[in-house]
Amino acid sequence: MGIFDKPKLRRGNKKKDTVPDDLWTKCPDCGELIHTLDLRQNHHVCPHCNHHFLMEVRDRIALLADPDSFEETEQSLESSNPLGFEKYDAKVSLLQEKTGLKEAVVTGRASIGRHPVVLAVMDFRFFAGAMGSVVGEKITRAVELATREKRALIILSSSSGARMQEGMLSLMQMAKTCGAIARHNSAGLPYLSILTHPTTGGVTASFATIGDINLAEPRCMIGFAGPRVVKETTHQDLPPGFQTAEFMLEHGLIDAIVERRFLRERLMQLLGYMMPAPE
Repeated sequence: MGIFDKPKLRRGNKKKDTVPDDLWTKCPDCGELIHTLDLRQNHHVCPHCNHHFLMEVRDRIALLADPDSFEETEQSLESSNPLGFEKYDAKVSLLQEKTGLKEAVVTGRASIGRHPVVLAVMDFRFFAGAMGSVVGEKITRAVELATREKRALIILSSSSGARMQEGMLSLMQMAKTCGAIARHNSAGLPYLSILTHPTTGGVTASFATIGDINLAEPRCMIGFAGPRVVKETTHQDLPPGFQTAEFMLEHGLIDAIVERRFLRERLMQLLGYMMPAPE
């Protein structure tokens, strides 16, 4: 062995400890690192700056509904590929496996403070919450169920808009859902719409903004087209806070901004005012 050759170090059989990737979450607003367990216990809200993270559909249902009261409906509906869009089937199958969901919305009966409701909760993880024919059909059936059983309707929106892979069939859902909601309103039953981050496109332009009461989470994005598209189209500088919940509240699109931890209490209060008296 040459005088400049170093012998190789022998490594033991003990493997290097690894830290799980999902143990800590960095807040995009304040930059603080938050332990995942603390984040879950705080309803996925940053304890330092109150940033509201995206929330999975099951966590939202558990937050709002009375314990063991949720009964899912229309579980068997799944997307087809009506336009033969390339790789669309594979993408849907991948998202179903990754999220454990059949589609971007979960619907069902529940009670909130013993008030009978039908919930429709969107999950941004599935195709960015895009509304295709199945999402529109599930929401429409949920509205019709609420009308038939004389329940309040509560929809939590989180969506990038209409699903382009289904073309005109996706856009048709805007009119279909609004028509069902109009019949629900004619029956004298309340509809509470809750807008979460982000709510955009065809969902904003249809069922998300026609509630009897429109609520939103703090600083969530609400709009039709994105800020860049709006700026390039109008050739105008956008005002501060454009397309945030606070901007929409100031301009009358929503009725109130409610932090996630207070949402169930606010819904119970509103349902107490709005539900028709039992016959």
